[in-house]
Amino acid sequence: MAIVVDLDVVMARRKIGVAELAERVGITAANLSVLKNGRAKAVRFSTLDALCRELDCTPGDILRHVEEAGPGD
Repeated sequence: MAIVVDLDVVMARRKIGVAELAERVGITAANLSVLKNGRAKAVRFSTLDALCRELDCTPGDILRHVEEAGPGD
């Protein structure tokens, strides 16, 4: 099981950059980049809520679950 972060897609659709979104959400641009690039190990619900508010989307627009291929796949 893997969680895929589609934040970059949503940001592109909204035409908003990392620096602007980070300022609006109240996190550093570096931390937003870590999340956007799928390197984050966790995300706070308050951060997810702020992202959804600023991007006018739902958590499902930002995060999705995909099955990982098994050893024989």
